[in-house]
Amino acid sequence: MQSIADLPHSSAGLGTFGWYAAYVKHQHERKAAELLQRKGVEVLLPLQKVVHRWKDRYKTLSEPIFPGYLFIQSNLEDKWKILNTPGIFFLVESQGKANTIPPEEMESVRRLVASGLPVQAHPYLTSGDRVQICAGPLQHVTGILDRFKNQYRVVINVELLQKSVSIEVELCNLKRVHLPGKPAIDTSMRVNSSRAGLAAGVSPNK
Repeated sequence: MQSIADLPHSSAGLGTFGWYAAYVKHQHERKAAELLQRKGVEVLLPLQKVVHRWKDRYKTLSEPIFPGYLFIQSNLEDKWKILNTPGIFFLVESQGKANTIPPEEMESVRRLVASGLPVQAHPYLTSGDRVQICAGPLQHVTGILDRFKNQYRVVINVELLQKSVSIEVELCNLKRVHLPGKPAIDTSMRVNSSRAGLAAGVSPNK
């Protein structure tokens, strides 16, 4: 996976400084990101390498992990500059207001990008056992445990986008996460070295 990022933007301004999601014209994510960077806006465009078969050959392309979306770090003082960028439709809102994405969710996205591991789309989940990866490049990333085609996957949701992606991990490298208000349990998940999957997106704290 790869990302497009710019230098940090000033945190001074009227709005809440943080990461926002922008809805972008189909297949214009990269161009919109480049235009925003030229304006001095910090952008994260998570990309992954995907192999396509073309008649007599295979070709590897970099494609967005979250098609149609860009992540923008801003205080929205420059909102007009963002929305006037070709390819940008609007900022993703909740109850009529552009909401920031929780820092821990963005950190999970950054970790996925930095890991270089292949990911795949996964149905969005809101319930299930919460687990944490305890080894490897995604150590400390948390998500929701799911079973899919005889594999276990950890689904990490980007709540604001209602999107999830998946990545393969060893099931023996997972442990349960204690939730406030519930009895403590043995967090170790001891299994053999069978392969399992980790679905990575960004899930809210509960």
